[in-house]
Amino acid sequence: MDISNLIQTVLTYALPVIFAITVHEAAHGYVARHFGDNTAEVMGRVTLNPMKHIDPIGTILMPLMLYFATSGAFLFGYAKPVPVNFGRLRHPKRDMVWVALAGPASNFVQAILWALVLVALVAAGVSESFFIKMAQGGILVNLVMWAFNLFPLPPLDGGRVLAGLLPNGQAQMFLARIEPYGFFIVMGLVIAGVVSTYWLRPLMDVGYFVINLIITPLKALLL
Repeated sequence: MDISNLIQTVLTYALPVIFAITVHEAAHGYVARHFGDNTAEVMGRVTLNPMKHIDPIGTILMPLMLYFATSGAFLFGYAKPVPVNFGRLRHPKRDMVWVALAGPASNFVQAILWALVLVALVAAGVSESFFIKMAQGGILVNLVMWAFNLFPLPPLDGGRVLAGLLPNGQAQMFLARIEPYGFFIVMGLVIAGVVSTYWLRPLMDVGYFVINLIITPLKALLL
């Protein structure tokens, strides 16, 4: 593994990843507080301080190990989940959906903002590849987090959304039953390529299409 390439990759993606993780987790806490649960606030997690959300193993060690082991072909990581007591929400079943959607929604907004940064850099004539790649990386990282976290299996946000939308009964009981094993099920589907082929790539294509629709008028004006 070329150490110089690793350092360049880390520096390029460091800021987008830190913002993506921090805002994603803080968004869960902010929305949970809005709907009546202050658990995250009491634990100091309703904050944009990245140190409160970074997990030393899941955010730093695991991605680096996977980067070396797969030559950058496969990366995976996670932050410390924001604690939410769904029973303390004013309308637990309904509000759970909004709390779960807050994280992925924040990533999609960030992807749009990075796209606007990219357009501004090109319009300003900035030719430094580091900044261009950082903006492109910001779009990619946030779209990946947006799409991946919407995958409809617990403990991912999409699993919470699905549980909140399904009528009370056997379907919800099934989701609750598999949640303790959800992480391993999701990882197995990721390694098998199921998530990437049938969920991640199609959803990201939609994300890029929507972002292009949003920024096209700005590009026509500035470029």
